[in-house]
Parts: sequence; structure tokens; C-alpha cells
Amino acid sequence: MTITRRTLLEQIGSVAGAGAAYMAMEALGLAVATPAGAEAFALPTSSGKGRSVVILGAGIAGMVSAYELQRAGFQVTVLEARERIGGRVWTIRGGDRIVQMGRPDQRAGFGNGLYFNAGAARIPSSHRGILGYARRFGVPMETMVNANRNAGWDFRGKVHPERRMVNDMRGQLGELLAKAIDQHALDGEVARGELAMIRDFLVPYAQLDRSGRYVPQGSSGYSPEGGGYANAPKALPPLSIEELLPDPANTSRGSMALPYLFENIWDMQATMLQPVGGMDRIAHAFYERVKPQVRLNTQIKEIRRVGKKVRIVHSGASNFTEADFCVCTLPMPVLARIPADFSRAKANALKSVEYRTSVKVAFESLRFWETQDSIFGGLAWTDRLNENIMYPSGGFNDSRGVLVAAYCGGWTRPENPKAFADLSHERRLQICRESVEALHPGQSHLLEKGVTVAWGLTPWSEGVGALWPGGLTAVQFRPPEYYELLKPEGPIVFAGEHLSYQPTWQEGAVLSAHEALKLVQSMASNAIARAA
Repeated sequence: MTITRRTLLEQIGSVAGAGAAYMAMEALGLAVATPAGAEAFALPTSSGKGRSVVILGAGIAGMVSAYELQRAGFQVTVLEARERIGGRVWTIRGGDRIVQMGRPDQRAGFGNGLYFNAGAARIPSSHRGILGYARRFGVPMETMVNANRNAGWDFRGKVHPERRMVNDMRGQLGELLAKAIDQHALDGEVARGELAMIRDFLVPYAQLDRSGRYVPQGSSGYSPEGGGYANAPKALPPLSIEELLPDPANTSRGSMALPYLFENIWDMQATMLQPVGGMDRIAHAFYERVKPQVRLNTQIKEIRRVGKKVRIVHSGASNFTEADFCVCTLPMPVLARIPADFSRAKANALKSVEYRTSVKVAFESLRFWETQDSIFGGLAWTDRLNENIMYPSGGFNDSRGVLVAAYCGGWTRPENPKAFADLSHERRLQICRESVEALHPGQSHLLEKGVTVAWGLTPWSEGVGALWPGGLTAVQFRPPEYYELLKPEGPIVFAGEHLSYQPTWQEGAVLSAHEALKLVQSMASNAIARAA
């Protein structure tokens, strides 16, 4: 039986989750980069000629749309249901209220200058669009440390530093390959001269002795570490393959390798970036340029067509807003419930897609991870329900910081996000304290002011990204519903990360907005030409 690339990816995704599927896409050459020139996007000057556009949603796609349309001479109105802009780019600071559906409200108590990126967590350096806007607006950026060999991995109830896990795995696999070469197991697969070259390469690459045995030379760590005078270091002994592999009972098959390969994924490779002071700084830079046109706390109740125009019925002082065009950036689970004059195909497409969820937890604390363990940024991995811990990449050597003690996104098991989201706030916080205690014995009592966000329970979002049929593996193989949503509905066009090949990233919101704005500009030009 012949297995297509699509079938293979769908099978990997169903068994192993989104992380493993994305790694498979990269191996097959299917991961998508931002096209060159995205940072220089602009509509023709004055092409709007006063035509009006109403934008639904003040997330990144909505803010990009408002900024670019205003620059091109359109009259813009942005309607946003929340009391804030940014959408899933949500930075929580002291005093902020956290609303979750079916859960008690929380109030963040972080100290001055401290913040929690509850949504978007990082920006790849390959994302030219969003970084271009940051550069244009003068938003200062800093390195986001996405991997740290000093951070711990908590698997099978044992904690080892990442450096030991990564380097011992390379060494053990290198030893296996050397044995296969020495025993002539690959003679019929690779030319003899190439095998000899590979065998020689493995000696320094995998730290093998001349017999082909893995002998750690220190890259996995020392105990004791080297000191002054006669205090020589001693390299740690190698961990076994069994110790290096996560427990299959707590980790799906394909995701067992994810921590080892995470920093090699196309859009997780160094250098990663973040705005200084919080991920929402870029969204607010947009907002400062379109603020008079943005109406917060305005809930969309109906989307209607009135002749050639669009009428949005909403809450607020006036009952509706009419415009020549509409850019709709609302998440599909929200949009699907709003009464609208959409075609049956459009309505069915909106209802066909489930949204992926994720859960985060954060605490304020003294920076024990820096003072006790010399961990400055990076991620810790665990087979517990919280899956991931993110150490702050800014404010090094400050007395206090915000530790993201959970980023549960299905990294190790696809069912984890829902299971974690179903728990109470208190239970999530408890699990995270236990996880931090395992990684940093005796320090979890320093965790204070814990808050948690489950994106499936967050109003006006209800998830972090579209799970198109086939799951996140469907990056290159989008179904007909995807292409239906790319089509305008009369004067209404659609945008958001869910309509891009950069799913769940701010970049996807930027690029989809650019495409939607081209449609608006084209329709406006055609209308002006017909009227002339």
C-alpha cells in the first residue's frame, strides 16, 4: 500500500500530537517561511478615497488592517468585544482581571514591571512581517531564550539537565550507528568510502573512543565541576537509552522526541525574540496609531448586508455601524454563532473547524532559578500535566520575576490541554507547584500570586488556533472549507492566523490581513471605476 505524505502526517498527528506532526512536516520540507518583502507591505497611497471599512476584532489582524487601511485613505472603525486590544496577544500585569468561562474571575497581583505573556510567547526571527512593524514603530526587542542546556527535564520521576539528556542521546545513538558500521550491517546501504567517512565523523560528533564506545568528554556535565588548583572536573557517566527516553505511559510515541528536537523546528530556532516589557507592546504600538477609530467593549450581535454595504449590529451607544466594506477577524467559533447574512457554504465552513486549546500558569517569585541553578531563560520539560516551564528571558539578576510554570499545549500528549483545562484553578496551581518542586527542590514555597489562563475558556477567543480537518498537520493540505473562507462574502473579507500558513503565530495574522486588504483595495478600486 502506498502512503501519501498527507496520510502519513495525519497519522502522526492523531497519535503523537501537533509537535510531532510539525517536526514531520519539516522533515518532508513542508514548513512554510514568511515570504520576503512582507515587512514592506503597503496599499497604494490614497487608494481608499474616503471609502469606509468596519473591522471586527482588535487582535493583530484587526490592528494591521486598521493601520494599513487608514494609511491608504480609508475611513476605519474597529469594533472589539473585549476591554482591551491584542486578542490572543495578551500580556497580564498587576491589577488585570482574568475572566474565564465557567471559572471564578482572577485578579493578577504581580509587582510593578512584572508581567505574564498569557498568549503569544515568542517571535521567530524569520517572521519578517510582525518584526517589520516592530522596527517601523520603534518597539525595542530582546532575545527570547527558547532553549537552555542548564534547564531540567523531569521524565520518569527523575530530573536531569537538558545538556545531559541531549548530549547523552547523541552519544548513545552515535555508538549504535558506529556498531552497525563496524559489524558491516550497512554495507549494502551506503558506499564503503562513505561509511568510512561517517565512522570517522562519529568519533568527535558523538564523543566516541576509537572502539566506537560513547565516552562523555564533559559536554553532558561534570560532577564535581572543575575548580582552582588541583580540583579537577570529572565528566558525568552516560545515561542509558532507557533513562533518556520519556516514559511511553506519560508521553505519546511521536512526542517522545519533541524536547530533543524542539529548538531545531523551523520557527523555534535561535534567535527567538520578544518585545521588551511584554508581548503586547507591538499590538499597542498599532493601537496608538489608530486609537480614535477603536471602540472597545462593543459586542457584535449581527452581521448584515444592506444593498452593496455591510451593517454590523452591536452593543454600545449606537445600535449599528454601516460601511462600504468589512474585514472580519473574529475567531471561527465566535463568528459561527453570530447571526449573519452568509451563504450556506460560508456558514458551514465556519462551523466545521474546532479550535486548539492550551493552558498557561504563572507565578511571581524570587528568582531562585537564577541564584540557585544558574538558569537564565529557556524551557524545562516534564511528563507531568503542565508539560513545560518557561523561565523569564528578561530582567536577569533582578530580585523578582514571573515564572511560567505551565505551557500545556499538547507537546507530550495531545489530550493534555483539555485534561488540564478541565481542572480548577487551584488544582492547576497545585500541579505546577509540584512540578517546580521536582525541578527545584525546596523552592516551590517561593511561588506567589499564581494565575492561570485556559484559552478554550477565554471569552471571545475560545482557543489558540484552528484545528483544520486533519489537525495542525493540515498546513499544506487545507480542506475545501479553508478555501471557502478565503473568498469575500460580498463586501466582507476574512482574516486571522487561521487563514494563513503560519498557524497560531502573530505572523499568520499579519500575512492574512495583508491578503484581505488587497481584496478590499481591489473591490474599492473597481467600485470607484464603475462610478466614474
